[in-house]
Amino acid sequence: MARDVLRFDPHMTRRQLLALSPALLLPSCATPPPAKTAAEKPPEPVTGLHALYQMYTSARAWAQDLQILKYASINIVEVPRQPGKAAAWQVVFVSEALRKSRTYSFSVYEASATLHQGLFPDAPENWSGGGKPFQIQAAKIDTDTVWETALKHGAEYNAKNPQIPISYTLGIERGGDPMWRVIWGETAGESSFSVLVDASTGDFVQILH
Repeated sequence: MARDVLRFDPHMTRRQLLALSPALLLPSCATPPPAKTAAEKPPEPVTGLHALYQMYTSARAWAQDLQILKYASINIVEVPRQPGKAAAWQVVFVSEALRKSRTYSFSVYEASATLHQGLFPDAPENWSGGGKPFQIQAAKIDTDTVWETALKHGAEYNAKNPQIPISYTLGIERGGDPMWRVIWGETAGESSFSVLVDASTGDFVQILH
């Protein structure tokens, strides 16, 4: 059945127009729903030096004589794994002039109340001068390249344990040169296989069991 068509009469009174106004405001057809936005792209992990230099740049406002005491990756289950990268990184900087240490974190994902998305510093703490700090310039090789070197020497173990998460640490483990440690596991203490790679040259150093 054809719908009644509302006709406008120029001689209508104000009262008649007000009575018709709700009908005049009705749309002639249903309004289409807004188009759905594309699915949000999941966060991507980053390499060790990418995160380190962002934290270093920020920390320079706190101290000009920064050195790295220790540095490590943090895996987050919600962020897809990629070779040579991690979802979050944490560094401990030290300042000899201030006799202080300060921890910075960088994460691509809002993981918890203590690990926020973005770059966040903790409060400075007293530092007695212990450990083996080093200059950031000594770390020249990034973790994507380090992973390729480590995999050449750990291919058999990796093939047998494909589900084990990969972690990275950077520090002076022997001598005076910083080294990347590629760890099959969350921490070196829990791992039964890791590979040391020179952070300045990218050369393979040793397999640790």
